[in-house]
Amino acid sequence: MINQIDIYGKITKKEIAMKWEEIVDKYKDEWVLISVKKIDKNYRLKEGDVIAHSKDKSEIYEKLLKIKDKNVYIEYTGKVPDDLAIVLYYEESI
Repeated sequence: MINQIDIYGKITKKEIAMKWEEIVDKYKDEWVLISVKKIDKNYRLKEGDVIAHSKDKSEIYEKLLKIKDKNVYIEYTGKVPDDLAIVLYYEESI
């Protein structure tokens, strides 16, 4: 974590890019919203900045609605629950 000064002169904390393995270790069994920095050829996350993390995925979705970064992943760092269904949707806007 590094200190940074926002546009109002307030000192804030900012995560520096972490490797996926580091994210899993630090945020075990949590949902994480990640600004993507590097992916592999199969689009698996290699490195990114953690924007938010929570045991409650709805908190992550709430945070997602408030950010402008379009290059983000939502990942779960634990065993994916058997009753979880994932739906991907993409809409091209003109």
